Amino acid sequence: MKRRAGYWSGMAVAAAWLACGVALNAAPATRGESAKNPPAKLDIQERPLSSEVKAASSFAPVAKKVGGSVVTVFSTTVIRERPMWNPFSDDPFWRRFFGDNSGRSQAPRERRAQGLGSGVIVTPDGYILTANHVVDGADSVKVAMTDGQEYDARIVGNDPPTDIAVLKIEPKKELPAITLADSDKLEVGDLVLAVGNPFGLGQTVTMGIVSALGRGGFGITAYENFIQTDAAINQGNSGGPLVDAEGRLVGINTAIFSRSGGFQGVGFAVPVNMARYVMDRLISDGKVTRGYLGINIQPLTPDLAKAFNLPDESSGVLVGGVTPNSAAQRAGVKDGDIIVELNGRKVTDPRNLQLMVSQTPPGKKVTLKVLRGEPGRKPVERTLTATLGELPDDMFAAGGPGSRLAPGESEMDALDGVEVADLDGRLRRQFNIPNEIRGALVTNVAEDSNAAEAGLRPGDVILEINRKPVQSADDAVELSNSATGKTILLRVWSRAMGGGIGGSRYLTVDNTKRK
Repeated sequence: MKRRAGYWSGMAVAAAWLACGVALNAAPATRGESAKNPPAKLDIQERPLSSEVKAASSFAPVAKKVGGSVVTVFSTTVIRERPMWNPFSDDPFWRRFFGDNSGRSQAPRERRAQGLGSGVIVTPDGYILTANHVVDGADSVKVAMTDGQEYDARIVGNDPPTDIAVLKIEPKKELPAITLADSDKLEVGDLVLAVGNPFGLGQTVTMGIVSALGRGGFGITAYENFIQTDAAINQGNSGGPLVDAEGRLVGINTAIFSRSGGFQGVGFAVPVNMARYVMDRLISDGKVTRGYLGINIQPLTPDLAKAFNLPDESSGVLVGGVTPNSAAQRAGVKDGDIIVELNGRKVTDPRNLQLMVSQTPPGKKVTLKVLRGEPGRKPVERTLTATLGELPDDMFAAGGPGSRLAPGESEMDALDGVEVADLDGRLRRQFNIPNEIRGALVTNVAEDSNAAEAGLRPGDVILEINRKPVQSADDAVELSNSATGKTILLRVWSRAMGGGIGGSRYLTVDNTKRK
């Protein structure tokens, strides 16, 4: 490791297709009241699917039971476009040919963009669940029943982080509401049916199984806990129901993973339990509020488990940093803690903890079980109590990717290929690093180095090396030169963490090989 400055930007891109063909971005024109409203009266069956349900020769009874609850959703958005200015319009000679309307004074033109999706009736008085991207930004929404009757729909509310929206129609009679199941009781291999209006063909039923549960990490939505199924889901299916073999709602179809944009056997649905939570909040409060702990968390890899003196089979999440004045800090959570339980429920990975916290209302007390230890000592279990705050809206801002540098010459040491510099005013402004961050700025990481493989990037700030604080570039060089053992444990601050607002995490760098 040595001192050096410079930077280069890099980017990584991942893509997935939303199942509906049109996604609109403007704010919805119609909204429900934000005052407290009574909860929707849902028909819920929390028992698991009976093991006695046999594979039938026909699922016509299930399709008939569900069909009346499925609707087609039509959304319309008015797009105003100002016509291009004709440079000849000011010339009287050319106006003889093109007329006065060709000038820059011409009024904006309007065109209508149509969106098509599906939805499912969940209450007899007209509440409908659908996917947010089906109606997002719509100026008007209509709902068509299977008997051809149409209703104007009001957007009660929407929640982009889960891609769920709630509509309300005013029927003259009770509607055939679907029964809701407990999606937590689903198992891989359970038979499911997807119902919707793909490509505008009309109501269509497809069959498959639950291929996987708890899918995420695609970047489709902020909160991903998808049910994966091989039941055919195509454009126009978005917002429609995924039901079990008894015709109970288990998910809201939302996306497909496809290279072509068409069905390839991998579809995703939002679990109905998550959709219910969102719907309850939208109906009662007009918005979705989520709990907030205020920590940067990361997976507990085998290398990190060894660095923290944990058994290889340990589960939980590692706290890479704690936000000042947050619920976690007030509860006594510290950097380097391993969270293993929340309210008695096992924590398996960061997304699992994020989902549990997000579906707990702000102001509620939660119990955290953490493992905490000093360098070289076995961690001790502690129980902490935190009162959750409210998740800030800006936590959904997209974070920038990490940076990468071309290889630079460096002397051989424990962190070979890493160059650091002291943080001064100029570098803080250049890399947008807050004043309270203390450490050594990483200015260069050789692309073929162990540190680069571990995830260290230019613009990161090294805060600790092997649990010892770093205050300057000299500290970083000295600690890296004296580091021993098979791995080196770094704690680094990165702008790319925390949705682009910055946060800290731990990295383990292999110290047994040279590249």
